[in-house]
Amino acid sequence: MPDEPEAAAPAGEAGLSKNEQKRRAKQEAQAKAKAEKAAAKAAADAAKPKPAAAAQEEEEEEQDPTKYFENRLTFVNGVKEKGANPYPHKFQTSMQLPDYVAKYESIGSGEMSADGGVGLAGRIATKRAGGKGLVFFDVVGDGAKVQVFASADKFSDYAGLEKDEKAARFSALMSTLKRGDIVGVRGTPGKTKRGELSLFPTDMLLLTPCLHMLPKVPPGSSGLADKETRYRQRYLDLIMNPTTRSTFITRTRAINFLRRFLDMHGFLEVETPMMNAIPGGATARPFITKHNDLNLDMYMRIAPELYLKMLVVGGLDRVYEIGRLFRNEGMDLTHNPEFTTCEFYWAYADYEDLIKFTEELLSQMVLNICGGYKVKLHLEAKLGEPAKELEIDFTPPFRRIPMISGLEEKLGVKIPLPLESDETNAFLKGLCAEHGVECKPPLTTYRLLDKLVGEFLESQCLHPTFITDHPKIMSPLAKDHRSKPGLTERFELFANYHEMCNAYTELNDPVEQRARFAAQAKDKAAGDDEAMFVDDGFITALEYGLPPTAGGGMGIDRLCMLLTDNESIKEVLLFPAMRPVGMAADFNPDCQ
Repeated sequence: MPDEPEAAAPAGEAGLSKNEQKRRAKQEAQAKAKAEKAAAKAAADAAKPKPAAAAQEEEEEEQDPTKYFENRLTFVNGVKEKGANPYPHKFQTSMQLPDYVAKYESIGSGEMSADGGVGLAGRIATKRAGGKGLVFFDVVGDGAKVQVFASADKFSDYAGLEKDEKAARFSALMSTLKRGDIVGVRGTPGKTKRGELSLFPTDMLLLTPCLHMLPKVPPGSSGLADKETRYRQRYLDLIMNPTTRSTFITRTRAINFLRRFLDMHGFLEVETPMMNAIPGGATARPFITKHNDLNLDMYMRIAPELYLKMLVVGGLDRVYEIGRLFRNEGMDLTHNPEFTTCEFYWAYADYEDLIKFTEELLSQMVLNICGGYKVKLHLEAKLGEPAKELEIDFTPPFRRIPMISGLEEKLGVKIPLPLESDETNAFLKGLCAEHGVECKPPLTTYRLLDKLVGEFLESQCLHPTFITDHPKIMSPLAKDHRSKPGLTERFELFANYHEMCNAYTELNDPVEQRARFAAQAKDKAAGDDEAMFVDDGFITALEYGLPPTAGGGMGIDRLCMLLTDNESIKEVLLFPAMRPVGMAADFNPDCQ
């Protein structure tokens, strides 16, 4: 009888031997059994009651923040009622967390240091139950993180206690320590078997309870993201976002570099008044305050320039001041009502010297802080536009654009002279209308030129660029250009399309200065509340003799925006000005 034909192989197994088919079927059966076993174990684990500490932590994390606050306040009051202090006066630390990491990072995995009684303090960032009698904390401070490996068996206060009592007291202590609390920890440095640098405590003490529940960080997020919360509660931003700390460390490094650079070049740091009887030194709208004893209106300073030049008259040939200015103007991504600048004045120099000096200062600062001359700026995605990356090159020398000739070249026109004439004013009004450039009244020649320059020249200044040789009508404190009538020896430095510096050869002719102030007074009478006042005291100082001098001012905040890769000035101010909560967004269209 002939053999019966073999059954056809399943699809995908045609051509396989019987043994190979059996081997594969066995593998599939084993994998299926393993998966079923794992699923059964997971279901059983989920059904098991969780340890009390872990269950309590999860329950509290799910609480309403108001309820959480009430519970924490009740706990603190309970500690006080027992005669204890929930806010101890002192905890003796052995070192800061970054020093601890540096000192003990070389310990091998699973090894312990011979050092004992090492004291650290910091804020609890995370808390994880590791089983009965074991809790893990991540404690942070000064930009560093150290794991605390808390085991009931290691606590010196529990030595000699019965196992159950030890576990109960340990659990009670652990239940009082929450995420956000500031704690003191004393113990032995070491590393876990997995290589995690840790402190194995013999004692833990609550130093300051955090009464509020810290925001939860969504999976995949690096920290607190809500900008309103971050700006209004900067302390919370610093707790939750390590990058915020880095931003303000970079800001401090930039200011320190600027100070060292000026000191090394023989400049003397000084301080001048913050309140003035006359708001001079810049064209800006001032804040007004009241001196009660003198019954006198005073102005918060808009610039320290006039005082600094008086010091040069007095023989302080190189002076500078780093400080706050106050301008009662709009708020947006690059403007805050109070901001930080550095102004410096240099006798026997001119604006050409300052151009070279500024190039060296900024290029060396960027090189020192960023490690190269190029800075990258990442712009957030906007409606209908993808995110962008810009590279800004601070390699010297920087580009130069003469203001009037640059504007004429860009627009293909010839601006009539003199610039002070009514004909020029009418011509500039026509240019603005033709190109859709909006200028709010009063339509002075100064304001019209400023708007046109912003639209057509500043828009070319991604990389550091000097716009030079401003008209006299725009520069009431700058010296006439030695070879270009009607212009001054002045420059503004722009980068990322925003003004970074403003400098010029200083006007030191008191007669000419009085005439310039008079022209500003005329603009103020026409409704320009940013025009300068006449400052007779400053003119008197000039009459004693200001040597040939160059001076300039640099905005610290915008510079720090570039160095820290930020689009908004609020990111580089610890406490930026904010609209009061509840004020309508359209209360003032200039207020963002």
